Amino acid sequence: MNAVGSPAPRIAWWIATGFGSGYLRPAPGTWGTFAGLAAWLLLVIGMGATHWRLTPHLLYSAPLALTLLAVWAADRVVKETGQKDPSFIVADEWAGIWFALTPLLFTVTAQPQPWLLWAARLVAPFLLFRLFDIWKPGPVDAAQRLPGGWGVVMDDVLAGLLAGLLAWPLDRWLGAQSLLHPGMWR
Repeated sequence: MNAVGSPAPRIAWWIATGFGSGYLRPAPGTWGTFAGLAAWLLLVIGMGATHWRLTPHLLYSAPLALTLLAVWAADRVVKETGQKDPSFIVADEWAGIWFALTPLLFTVTAQPQPWLLWAARLVAPFLLFRLFDIWKPGPVDAAQRLPGGWGVVMDDVLAGLLAGLLAWPLDRWLGAQSLLHPGMWR
């Protein structure tokens, strides 16, 4: 345990705790991941409604921007509390799930998606991310040893990247199924 440092700005606490979702029990990491998924959906829907030509670039870069913000916030809160990686910090889960969900933006289908298909497309990256975040295979575990906020956040970013790599082909397959067998998802 580190020595307790100076108080972190209130905004750092809001960001680090995923706007309070890190205080939900049990399993704050799962609640934080769910809140991060909801925030990603709001961002995608909101940005999609703008029809701005830079929207795709902003959506693709959002996980990186969130990661940098999460590292800053987590670092400040860790320094204040003296705890290495407290469970109430879930900004790392937000960043990780955003990386896991980003491949969904690359799957294009020619027809509206039924709600059941959308649910399947969201559940797969969510479950894969939680699996890799809890299991922490190889480099995911090693990333925890980075200093300060980097160690808090980067393991989740790597777990999200692994989940995204597996979710992308699955998502493309699900998208193809919606075209080949539209009645299957109704």
